[in-house]
Amino acid sequence: VPIDAVTASGSGLDPDISIANALDQAPRVAHARHLSLSHVISLVHRCTSGRQLGFLGEPVVNVLKLNLALDRLG
Repeated sequence: VPIDAVTASGSGLDPDISIANALDQAPRVAHARHLSLSHVISLVHRCTSGRQLGFLGEPVVNVLKLNLALDRLG
């Protein structure tokens, strides 16, 4: 289980989750939205941003951007 799936920041309002967390949730999202798993995984990768300044932190998935992309599908 990705660590950010069981913890939260001080504010609890982080707009991003780890790629591992997003991919862990992808099968449930695909099933709930009646989409193929490969389509959801593709969207996860499209909504992933790289490290800050090219070297700080880890790549993350923007949850708002991903949800909006999923909503546009239907």
